Amino acid sequence: MAIDTIIFDLDDTLLWDKQSIQTAFDKTCEYAATKYEINPVKLEEAVRNEARKLYEGYETYDYTVLIGINPFEGLWGTFDDPTESFQKMKSIVPNYRKDAWTAGLKTLGIEDAALGEELGERFVEERKKSPYVYDDTYAVLDALKGNYKLILLTNGAPSLQRLKLEITPEIPAYFNHVIISGDFGKGKPDASLFRYMMDQAGFTAEQGIMVGDNLNTDIKGSAAVGMKNVWINREGKKNDSEITPTYEVTSLTEFLDLVKNL
Repeated sequence: MAIDTIIFDLDDTLLWDKQSIQTAFDKTCEYAATKYEINPVKLEEAVRNEARKLYEGYETYDYTVLIGINPFEGLWGTFDDPTESFQKMKSIVPNYRKDAWTAGLKTLGIEDAALGEELGERFVEERKKSPYVYDDTYAVLDALKGNYKLILLTNGAPSLQRLKLEITPEIPAYFNHVIISGDFGKGKPDASLFRYMMDQAGFTAEQGIMVGDNLNTDIKGSAAVGMKNVWINREGKKNDSEITPTYEVTSLTEFLDLVKNL
């Protein structure tokens, strides 16, 4: 059966989320260096470490793993979503931001909770101002639109993923369906999310192909329902896992060339 549906992951597949987070860290830590004589790189490293430790200690941690929300999304999301667990996250994240930055400063010998709180809020604003999209994202979507049914399947909190789409408003118009794990209740690689997506969009596994950067979510999940997949490996990572993608490419442009020959 011919492939007529292409499913894209969002973060680090279409959006360069890692670069957006990096830029927010760079700008926030550079600002902190105007207040104290500190190394911005050392502060970033400390805050990342403290954020991970705090994040893993919250009662919501298992839920964030299930939905697919990482500690650095927790540093800028509001999580004003309807489930009880998201509402718990909503109440946690203001102190999480403040505590992560305050603890990072303390690691460098600076006791300043007021600055920690200021940096936590500044990081949120810097992340919102730093939406990065890969150079070939729009050209590839332009080439596919109208020739294939396009689905966006993304892990995360609905409020946060929709905010990412609001600050890159060109992207949603390309897609016939946008499906966010937080709306469903389970994230990739759970096979039930993929089956839900197929039911909602009206296609079979044989008709679709999943495109994503993450072996453990995008590739493993699509393989579990018998769907072909494409691993976008931009950084030339070695695959040490037992997960074998159907195809591997280094860019969206290379994926477009692949699609033409399927």
